[in-house]
Amino acid sequence: MSLNDALQDNREESDRVEKHNMQEKHIAVFVDYDNIEIGVKSTLQREFSVGVVLDALKERGHIVAKFAYANWGRQEHATRQMAENAVQMVQRIPSPRGDKNGADINLALDALEMAFTHGHVNAFAIVSGDSDFIPLVNKLKEYGKTVFIVGGKAFTSTILQQNCHEFISYESLLDDMPAPRERPPRSERDRGERGERPAREPREEGAAAPQSQNLPQEKRQRPAPLDLAQALPLVERALEVLERRAVQPQLGLLKSTMLQLSPAFNERAYGARSFSEFVEKLKASDFVKVTGSGGRYIIERKSTMPNQPPMLKPEDALPAVRDVLETHRLDLEDTGASIATLEEWIREEVPSFDWKRFGFQELAELLNFAQDRGVARTEPSEAHGLMVYLGAEFYPPAAPPEPEPEEILEEEDGPQPIVKGQPSFLEPHPKPEPPTRGGRSTTKRARPAAGTATKRPRRAPTKKRT
Repeated sequence: MSLNDALQDNREESDRVEKHNMQEKHIAVFVDYDNIEIGVKSTLQREFSVGVVLDALKERGHIVAKFAYANWGRQEHATRQMAENAVQMVQRIPSPRGDKNGADINLALDALEMAFTHGHVNAFAIVSGDSDFIPLVNKLKEYGKTVFIVGGKAFTSTILQQNCHEFISYESLLDDMPAPRERPPRSERDRGERGERPAREPREEGAAAPQSQNLPQEKRQRPAPLDLAQALPLVERALEVLERRAVQPQLGLLKSTMLQLSPAFNERAYGARSFSEFVEKLKASDFVKVTGSGGRYIIERKSTMPNQPPMLKPEDALPAVRDVLETHRLDLEDTGASIATLEEWIREEVPSFDWKRFGFQELAELLNFAQDRGVARTEPSEAHGLMVYLGAEFYPPAAPPEPEPEEILEEEDGPQPIVKGQPSFLEPHPKPEPPTRGGRSTTKRARPAAGTATKRPRRAPTKKRT
């Protein structure tokens, strides 16, 4: 068999394995609605759309079950889209004392039950950014299940992102179309047609202009893409792994290897709509060597790579954030600060700081990473979006109290017993004891004084002999 025939067989085998795996993916979707809804609204100023998530999961397999957990009596606006997408709504009624993790526990139990009782379900999609699901993800992986995590990069725990098989960021699913603007009332529209300028409401002197980016109803678009060079270390590492395995680095194998090394990778973060377009951009930038056509691309590393500045790691961005938080510590300890306010502080104090150089598309993603490292803490707010507070690093636990030294009790010198024949304070040189005979002392007994009667012991009467 020639080398070309062997390569062709390798390609066909790889394609067959990919298609076979794709057909066997039966996905069960579990939506933690309260978490994903408030996360999307506070970070992206959008309403959560379950249809967008389901469309992305359909590209990865067949969806066989869909469940969403929430107190649906308080989420009536979301029940319509759930019904339209045939999502089974699981009602959670909190107890009078509160039910903080009730939905999480119910979701985890149902997912494990399905993993045990439905053998054909071999993939699970958890739509949430809560780090409490890390034990569930690990347990599903132990039983050989593929786990997808769907959440926002700005509020999903980075630990959860790196411990699943693939992380699907909600930001990458957004469209690039501008947000639709509401049509003005008819009276204002007529004025514009006649060439008249619409009347403006007077604004008080000193009043700040409204910030539309902080309002929840203002829809934000997909963030600006990252520099393509930042993905080059991951691409090179994946190509090295495939070379060691003696496998042809085709498109599908390259992407699966990159996801195996970094589950949070997404080509859309670099401005590509598909992975093939991502590879085309790498080729156009002279980063890789691509051969083949018709979708059967073979990607190889170039022998001489262009000189690139050293890539910065995400951890390298934490010192600048830590310094800004420390400078405004008093403000943050009282009421916290909005993410827009923190961005202004960073631009004023560190003008050269750019979080995109560290692999973050937005400041919220950097703060989410800092929260997992204990530098900052973020909480969603309906009025101000995402609020920033000082992390646990600024409140170290108090040092344990030093053990008190044990008190050594000194023995008091009491009166010493006087032993006959031993030296003492009163008699430093006692007279020696006389020797004894047969265990009896040889000293003479003292005689009683004159005139004193001495009592002799009475003898027992003896019997007379007859």
